[in-house]
Amino acid sequence: MVMLPKVEHELHGRRRSRNVGLLVVLLLFVALVFGLSVVKITNGDMMQGYDHRPRPSMLPRDPNPPAPNAAPVVAPGVPDTVTPSTAAPAAAVAPSTPETAPAVEATEAAE
Repeated sequence: MVMLPKVEHELHGRRRSRNVGLLVVLLLFVALVFGLSVVKITNGDMMQGYDHRPRPSMLPRDPNPPAPNAAPVVAPGVPDTVTPSTAAPAAAVAPSTPETAPAVEATEAAE
């Protein structure tokens, strides 16, 4: 049996060079992402993700913060001052009627 030398077609050679080029590009991309990750981790930046909501912890600190308020603001919907018309009624005391008077006297005598 005689083995003929295998001749590679020109198309296969071009594909191989394109594949090697794509391999190099992908390896460079992976190296770039890895390098950026290493730099971010070693830099010690705040590792909080962005979840589309403002986060006060992500903002820089105010060098001149406002003074604390001695009289905090009342919650929305609550009147600032209580007027007699809006004040809660005092503890209701049941008026003593002739029907309930003996029952009250009997409980007081039992004590």
